[in-house]
Amino acid sequence: MSLSNIIQLGIKELRGLARDPVLLVLIVYSFTLSVYTAATAMPETLNRAPIAIVDEDRSPLSTRIVSAFYPPLFTPPELITRSEMDRRMDAGSDTFALNIPPDFQRDLLAGRQPVIQLNVDATRMSQAFSGSGYVQTIVTAEVNEFAARYRATGEQPVDLAMRARFNPELNKIWFGSVVQIINNVTMLSIVLTGTALIREREHGTVEHLLVMPITPFEIMVGKVWSMALVVLVAAAASLALVVQGFLAVPIEGSVPLFLAGAALHLFATTSLGIFLATLAGSMPQFGLLLILTLLPLNILSGGTTPRESMPEEVQFIMQAAPTTHFVSLAQAILYRGATLDIVWPQFMALILIGLVLFSFSLGRFRKSLK
Repeated sequence: MSLSNIIQLGIKELRGLARDPVLLVLIVYSFTLSVYTAATAMPETLNRAPIAIVDEDRSPLSTRIVSAFYPPLFTPPELITRSEMDRRMDAGSDTFALNIPPDFQRDLLAGRQPVIQLNVDATRMSQAFSGSGYVQTIVTAEVNEFAARYRATGEQPVDLAMRARFNPELNKIWFGSVVQIINNVTMLSIVLTGTALIREREHGTVEHLLVMPITPFEIMVGKVWSMALVVLVAAAASLALVVQGFLAVPIEGSVPLFLAGAALHLFATTSLGIFLATLAGSMPQFGLLLILTLLPLNILSGGTTPRESMPEEVQFIMQAAPTTHFVSLAQAILYRGATLDIVWPQFMALILIGLVLFSFSLGRFRKSLK
């Protein structure tokens, strides 16, 4: 009878979700357009940054500098006058404006130290920080080669042979798409379970459930398995259709093994969603709690930046978060083709964290019903 109640309660949650168009749109967006955007948009790298050049020297050297800027890092340079430079920067037409002064080549050959002015639109933070270094490197290389009268690379005492494993093309799409699925699994599992509980509380259907011969344990498990199933199916479809199909990202490891780890992770995060819903009195409060919860879970889990670069205290604390172990096993399986004999510690950690969160959330749920 208990198993039948859990199944029927889960089906009730699925029917309620099917009648909520906003949540359905959120699920579809999170595992389609959101994955594609995260994979193809690379704000941390320089890509087609607009640059304008004021060439007041009109010399062979200045011509070499102008021709050194080309796609994909920069757009083809716009040759402008000094009077246009400030106006174009104010209008946001250029991120970089390079001013080559008159007699620049003559002063360089005479042994003087001429100065080139670089104006940067710092409101475009990602391009400004990385692009300034690119511009300086390009200009310095062209000036040194011109001064040396030849273009060559000096002999190095050590020959470094680089081999990129798991992503030989160094293609950021391979990384961004998979990480976005990992983050969206965490986000949606918490949102869906928390929303389901708060929606029942606001509609008054929780009282209807309490007069039936069912227990709080059955109510909570019904919400957990139904919402976890929705997220798991959506993640599997996104991995097959969007990541492997549309984006053509190769998956090295076993997808069923990854989905098994995702199921354990969903057991923990859906329980966390129930807990947050018991703390929140309304949907706006639940949204604020989501901000406080999802940001550290996603940013400090190792998906955005390596955990080794974080303070040791943060690494120790985040061992208690399910996202840390899920990110670790997901990257190991999908990127490096790891098998169960390698990722079993992460599986065990997710089981332990899930049991603790489920027990704690169940106690809080029973207390809230009283």
